[in-house]
Amino acid sequence: MYIPTLFDVDEAHARIKPHIHRTPVLTSRCINSLAGAELFFKCENLQKAGAFKARGASNAVFGLSDEQAAKGVATHSSGNHGTCLAYAAGRRGIPCTVVMPRTAPQAKKDAVRGYGAKVVECEPSTSSREAVFAEVVAATGAEFVHPYNDARVIAGQATCSKELIEQVAGLDAVIAPIGGGGMVSGTCLTLSNLAPHIKIYAAEPEQADDAYRSFKAGHIIADDAPVTVADGLKVPLKDLTWHFVRSHVTDILTASEAEIVDAMKLIWKRMKIIMEPSSAVPLATILKNKDLFAGKRIGVIITGGNVDLDKLPWQ
Repeated sequence: MYIPTLFDVDEAHARIKPHIHRTPVLTSRCINSLAGAELFFKCENLQKAGAFKARGASNAVFGLSDEQAAKGVATHSSGNHGTCLAYAAGRRGIPCTVVMPRTAPQAKKDAVRGYGAKVVECEPSTSSREAVFAEVVAATGAEFVHPYNDARVIAGQATCSKELIEQVAGLDAVIAPIGGGGMVSGTCLTLSNLAPHIKIYAAEPEQADDAYRSFKAGHIIADDAPVTVADGLKVPLKDLTWHFVRSHVTDILTASEAEIVDAMKLIWKRMKIIMEPSSAVPLATILKNKDLFAGKRIGVIITGGNVDLDKLPWQ
């Protein structure tokens, strides 16, 4: 297992610069007042393809040799990684196949196809996803770009927090959603090297809290098919992301479905930006744990904005 380093992050940032946005950091006096803290929202919902995963996907795709790239890339994804891999593959002009749960939001399936990739559907469980994906790779010989358990992907995601600490001085903590742990691992990689005094928190739905239970137990606990409004956070940790989580995360905090939806509505209403339910989990946990964050300067990573506008969680 190769553990990516700060050198990999610097290389990734240079490689992907032509293909991503340096996303803005936004603030809200209203939300700061409600939280009792200064919150700095790193808006990856405004990233290319609508999610932070454009960073890791672009690093993986543009790091391939011409020989590898000619066979194309493939992955399994509930949505954003598939969309972002399709985006990056389209930029390089190579084939892309994405295995997606049949229950994934239609908007995300449409986005993958819109970037020119092929969608192959599977049942909404980790076991089905991996079985169908194995068939795809056997048939195509495509390069597997894992949604998160991939050093190239983690190095790409690490560029987000690298930008954040360049944009905002004096942060006490950074918090990001956790599913498989790609963004949190990238955050750990950057901050443990460049700003080790900054605490790292992960935020997770109560109904898909396998990372929380893993963190408390000291070993990976994987749920096969959890049900939560935060559809991007249903996947379990793997060995590479677990390495970063157990080594550098201060704590994992959870929020209920109602708390997640309320936080999502609050950001839509007060900040006038579209973000998906998974991205609302960090704010939900901050508002739930005000004493923990009181008076602190907190970086909050809004991971994506690819929401199905026909199926909003409060409708």
